[in-house]
Amino acid sequence: MPERFISEPIDPVAGTFDTTLMAGGAAGLPREFFWQRKKYTVGRILKTWRTTGPCRHGSGEEYTRRHWFEIATDSGETMKIYFDKGNRGKRTDMGWHLFALAESGSRGTGLDAKSSPPNDAPQRRKTCG
Repeated sequence: MPERFISEPIDPVAGTFDTTLMAGGAAGLPREFFWQRKKYTVGRILKTWRTTGPCRHGSGEEYTRRHWFEIATDSGETMKIYFDKGNRGKRTDMGWHLFALAESGSRGTGLDAKSSPPNDAPQRRKTCG
């Protein structure tokens, strides 16, 4: 089923962040969050990847801009959410966002959090942050 573009902030529930992901250098996915006054619980992580961009100091290194997660919720939705690290010191975009929502029942690939990024994801090079 097609996805619906959302592009709205979500509000993570404090104390539900996945610290095992954080230990590996990724954003700590919240296991529960609110979107439009409804609470969602992450049932499974289907896919993870990140987007990068060049560092601003000219070294040629890549900087992780966003950590992406495709998730299945306990209530049946498939969502793409991301953590935006902010841009050029501006923190206005920083935080968690719901990018897209698929209709109930349209599940993803079944990958878990330890899976490698999909083939279409940017490959990691030297990073500076």
